[in-house]
Amino acid sequence: MDIKPLRYFLAIAKNASFTRAAEQLNVAQPAVSMAIKKLETELGLTLLHRADRKISLTDEGKRLLLHAEKIIQATDDALLEMNELRGLNQGEVRVGIPSMLGSYYFPPILMAFRHRHPTINLKVIEGGTWQLQKMLEDGELDLSVIVAETLPEGLETHRLLKEEMRVTVAKDHPFSQLESITPDAFFDEELVMFKEGYFHRRVVDRLARETGKSPKIGFETNLIPLIKSITQQGFGVSTLLSMVVEGDDQLISRPFNPPIWLDLGIAWRKGAYLSQANQAFLDFVCKQGHDSENR
Repeated sequence: MDIKPLRYFLAIAKNASFTRAAEQLNVAQPAVSMAIKKLETELGLTLLHRADRKISLTDEGKRLLLHAEKIIQATDDALLEMNELRGLNQGEVRVGIPSMLGSYYFPPILMAFRHRHPTINLKVIEGGTWQLQKMLEDGELDLSVIVAETLPEGLETHRLLKEEMRVTVAKDHPFSQLESITPDAFFDEELVMFKEGYFHRRVVDRLARETGKSPKIGFETNLIPLIKSITQQGFGVSTLLSMVVEGDDQLISRPFNPPIWLDLGIAWRKGAYLSQANQAFLDFVCKQGHDSENR
């Protein structure tokens, strides 16, 4: 089987459109249509529903998609490894980093890596932990930082650091007079939260379920400066990693009772070939995490 029609099929499945798939592949739409028609003829199966210009996968198409994703990924890994054996290092790292870590933990690491490896191109994608994890599993990222609560079977991970989630309030908030904050007391307050999909929000949602409380969310935003500003002005309370509030004299942070600690790691697809650039980045980041824990 020619692999090119599988690439076309995968692009159509992801875009639900022949036109958008052709644009993504940078080929003419008739070429995409002909390739898919030939693939269906070769397999003796209908892979796509084409009713009313709405493209969707048939049951047979859904089954093929599972194989196509693995075949394309394995082929790309093989080509990359063969190129590197000929000395053709692509020199690109695609890494996903959640916003809190991207703003407070990773900037000096990224700059130090860039200084050591100036020819390697760093492509940093910011997003929610679970969105980044899905992109990693789909091959859209090479590496991603994750919260290592439950590790999917298809990923491997290396622990970077352990960080505490702390209740964050304005300086004149009553919580500032307490040594620690119970989940019950936290959920009695109006909250300033990240949107769903970010580990910050998932930790709070899980804590609410365990406590039997319904969070009273007054503000939702993924902008850390805005979360801090709203909290500082007394319009709600939040919870942020200790690294985010450390040294901020405009906010007060207190631990939960009991404390909430998160294991943060960097992950990659199990069995996938890591390019020389990705392996160099992984080794560098893991060493920084090891050094920070030993300080």
